[in-house]
Amino acid sequence: MKNEVIGFVGVGRMGANMARRLADLGYRIGAVHDPNQAVAASLAIELNSRAAETLGEVTASCDVIFTVVPDDEAMAEIFAGEGSLLEDAAGRVFVNCATVSPAAHEEAERRAKAAGASVLAASMASSITQARQGTLYLMVGGDEAVFAKVAAVLADLSVSLKHVGPVGHAAKIKALVNMVMNINTAGLAEGLGLGAAMGIDLQVLKEIFSQTGANSRVLETDGDDMIGREHDCYFSSAHAAKDSGIANALAASAGVRVPLSHAAENQYRRMVELGLGGLDKSGVAELTFPGRTLDTQPD
Repeated sequence: MKNEVIGFVGVGRMGANMARRLADLGYRIGAVHDPNQAVAASLAIELNSRAAETLGEVTASCDVIFTVVPDDEAMAEIFAGEGSLLEDAAGRVFVNCATVSPAAHEEAERRAKAAGASVLAASMASSITQARQGTLYLMVGGDEAVFAKVAAVLADLSVSLKHVGPVGHAAKIKALVNMVMNINTAGLAEGLGLGAAMGIDLQVLKEIFSQTGANSRVLETDGDDMIGREHDCYFSSAHAAKDSGIANALAASAGVRVPLSHAAENQYRRMVELGLGGLDKSGVAELTFPGRTLDTQPD
């Protein structure tokens, strides 16, 4: 049995599978919390844990608390005001894994320090399968001494673990990772869609892409899904829109033009507008392939 008692706030697909991974390795999962109480209750039974009704219950019963929330607003809610995670939080370490703005991570750190607690931003460049297998790629921002304190726990979740500087740096790097990934995904959808329109064998085209400058990690993960219209969600189009938006806001603040990233964001926002934000990001191909129901939508 490991020494640290671990808590989780946000036990959707990523948070739940991270909790399962740590439980498999002998960590005690002291408490789990989620706005969807049924989800938290089910996971608590599975992991012999406790479904906490309040955030304070998680803090009170755990040493290290992972948070996996959807956006800046949710991050603010769990770290601010009455009933937040920071009531009686002295000595606790919060590891925030959400893809939110650097400012949201920095504000959480400021509030935690005022409460005598510590914060790390652990940005994840991986998906559900990697969370369950403990092979996440983690980019961690925060104080080096805090990082060293929980490095063993983080290592048990990851295949690659990098300390990248202050808290905000992790969010900035993650935004850049997802910006480039989203551009690549939208570009691949256009290349394969155009190939289909010209009558080219897409498996041949995909093989040639893989051996040339058109190769990418996205080709490996999403190419067949685009061709076969298999868009089971690992990273949603709605999240792609949100994350490209974060990157584009950072670019605007830095005075850097990113027209390709804006174009990719527009594609994903279009999917959200069409009610398809829950599809995997590979679903952007539905906007580009000929003969599909969305290819007649106006630009």
